[in-house]
Amino acid sequence: MKIDNMLEAVLFACGDPVPVERLCALLGADESEIEEAATRLADQYSFDERGMRVIRLEKSYQMVTAPECYEVVRLALETRRPPRLTQAALEVLAIIAYYQPVTRTYIEQVRGVDSSYTVGVLTDRGLIEPCGRLDVPGRPMQFRTTDTFLRSFGLKSLEELPPIGDIKPDEEQLSIESAIEALTQGEAKAQIDAPEQGEDK
Repeated sequence: MKIDNMLEAVLFACGDPVPVERLCALLGADESEIEEAATRLADQYSFDERGMRVIRLEKSYQMVTAPECYEVVRLALETRRPPRLTQAALEVLAIIAYYQPVTRTYIEQVRGVDSSYTVGVLTDRGLIEPCGRLDVPGRPMQFRTTDTFLRSFGLKSLEELPPIGDIKPDEEQLSIESAIEALTQGEAKAQIDAPEQGEDK
């Protein structure tokens, strides 16, 4: 059986992102062979204008619904459109995206307001996740973005994040407006909406 067929079957059956390392072990192939097969599949789906796409997320591959089919799939599954991201959520997400891993204290330093509620909302939606504790007194939790974040903003990896200028991570202040503008340019699905009840401003 061709590696393309086996890769297609695995990605379809799994649904979630599958690490390249696991695909190599499953299919008995090296990373370059997996990459070539995934590229062929992705090109074929795109060229044929199929209802599915094969995308790469950092060091994983996933089979997803074609963007133009999203609405009909949503209706078929009778699910609600995900709530839009608020201004506060976009601010926190931008800080984490550009300076990860970061602690909640760092986020609150930049924003100047308690951000515990918004960090919880973004975690619940799968856009960010805990990634260990900082080795300082109190050992605060650090956060980073997820594969769901990459997929939602149309990115293959964090290296594709648009630049926001010459701001350095050790500076105390971040131009939140510039970061949000850079983060949401292109075909981002996240949008600003009215704050949810209980959300920090």
